[in-house]
Amino acid sequence: MVSNASTPDKNPNFAVNTKQSLHMNNRQLFYNFLGQTSQAPLAIEIEKAEGVYMYGPGNKQYLDLISGISVSNVGHCHPEVVEAVKNQAEKYMHLMVYGEFVQSPQVELAKKLTSLLPENLNNVFLVNSGSEAVEGAMKLAKRHTGRSEIIAFKNAYHGSTHGSLSLMGDEQMKNAFRPLLPDIRFLEFNNTAQLNEISSRTACVIVETIQGEAGAVVPEKDFLKQLRLACKEKGALLILDEIQAGCGRTGSLWAFEQYGVVPDIITLAKGLGGGLPIGAFIASRQIMHSLTHNPVLGHITTFGGNPVCAAAALANLNVITREKLWENATLMEKIVREKLIHPSILAIRGKGLMLAVEFESFQVNKKIIDRLIEKGIITDWFLFAPNCLRIAPPLTITREQITAACNTILETLNEFP
Repeated sequence: MVSNASTPDKNPNFAVNTKQSLHMNNRQLFYNFLGQTSQAPLAIEIEKAEGVYMYGPGNKQYLDLISGISVSNVGHCHPEVVEAVKNQAEKYMHLMVYGEFVQSPQVELAKKLTSLLPENLNNVFLVNSGSEAVEGAMKLAKRHTGRSEIIAFKNAYHGSTHGSLSLMGDEQMKNAFRPLLPDIRFLEFNNTAQLNEISSRTACVIVETIQGEAGAVVPEKDFLKQLRLACKEKGALLILDEIQAGCGRTGSLWAFEQYGVVPDIITLAKGLGGGLPIGAFIASRQIMHSLTHNPVLGHITTFGGNPVCAAAALANLNVITREKLWENATLMEKIVREKLIHPSILAIRGKGLMLAVEFESFQVNKKIIDRLIEKGIITDWFLFAPNCLRIAPPLTITREQITAACNTILETLNEFP
């Protein structure tokens, strides 16, 4: 196809932009050439990161209380992850990731993951992100059951692609992008009375083991057990989204271990890659086989399971399991709950180092967040709980570091009437 558009060297706008860009600093380049997700980004410049700290120009230090939203569970640039990336990059970085070539980073990662999961979760499909893991899990459930209805929960967050957005339990975030997937039903998290709406039409129920963007909302006693039973009775698959709650963040390697349930499919990402982009949906070999026929190549991805990312993920999991970082998450949670006692704090929700500190309003919370950033502590709020402050640092954070962070939070609260 021949285009009428000017080539770059003949396009006057391109020439002007290129010339101007030569005199722009990083902040100006950021605003001019990167797609933005809000009209007022923080635009904090970061030049390097290590452990629980990030560093800006002039070596300004920030304590990271969000871990890139529960990604850097072993800390930034963990030496074992960095070494794994270097070693694999020297061997090969991309061949073809689905089906035809046996690649040791993929198979070693799959072997490691299945060794850490219940017996029925023994087949791993590697993708690039949490959203893609959810997309694959949705397709797998529909294909295996032959059904179309999917049940999700209010205030759920499962990603931003069209399919995963269809499962989002917040109308404001979805309305501008309709039409979305049909045949989606929403129930209330922790409402056992509504579980009878699961029917013989239901392909799957997808639920975050601990709701993340709702403000670290934990399941009430036996809710997940009753959900598991209802799915089994109706022949629907149970998908547990552990994209944010998994990989040691909530006080056990997998959050579902604390609730006495085992899913049919689990989705992982975020803390899986040690800082590199990778996700997975995992099921039994029998269920996963559904994607191999009618049609063949029922789910494919160009980069999912990239060997460098898989090598990083394996090193990351080795660190988490060897050091039992979920135990440190539990210890740090105890310190946070003991230290953060203040009239302005209405509640602290969550498990391990997936915590939400609740204030009266978003306005109060935003003032605190902004002031903390000025003091060198990075935190933020939750999509569906904007009055809550996020505490989700790397799982390697020490007693001294978390105590210092809590003291600074208390000091900041005392600055506001």
